[in-house]
Amino acid sequence: MQKINLYDKTFRTFIPNEKIEEAIDGVAAKLNADFKGCKDIPVLICTLNGAIMFTAELMKRLEFDCELVSMKLSSYVGTKSTGTVRQVMGLTGDISGRRVIIIEDIVDTGNTIADLISIVKKKGASECRICTMLLKPEVYSKDIKLDYVAMEIPNKFIVGFGLDYNELGRNYKDIYILDE
Repeated sequence: MQKINLYDKTFRTFIPNEKIEEAIDGVAAKLNADFKGCKDIPVLICTLNGAIMFTAELMKRLEFDCELVSMKLSSYVGTKSTGTVRQVMGLTGDISGRRVIIIEDIVDTGNTIADLISIVKKKGASECRICTMLLKPEVYSKDIKLDYVAMEIPNKFIVGFGLDYNELGRNYKDIYILDE
């Protein structure tokens, strides 16, 4: 089992890249089934910075035309959610009248998803679906349907495959869990 050190914390391998790739294959298959042959062109919203790797891997597998825009929200400091979501960077493209698929790295409480949906509705999207690489079901507290979930995980702090600890660790291809 590989271990990595980031600042003052040690992490151990939790989900190997092969499992992540299989989960992304599964989500892509569901998206392809739902959007194959669509006449309109849906917009993927990559939530920066965490969802970059998931979005890139997912897009390689999509068999329908789509556009990509990004936005950046933040709710974490260190290993803890602040409970407050702040918009760091707005949408990089127009989504009015468009079907959108929000691409998230991880959903825990659901606060960020609720804020994202509010923003997307205010910007005039005609439809909004949620796609997340990871879900922590034991702390998810919203009545918002998550349309595409690649994997469910326990409520533990993780890094790798886009996820960070104070901006470090995003570049690892596996996902690591805090080694307590």
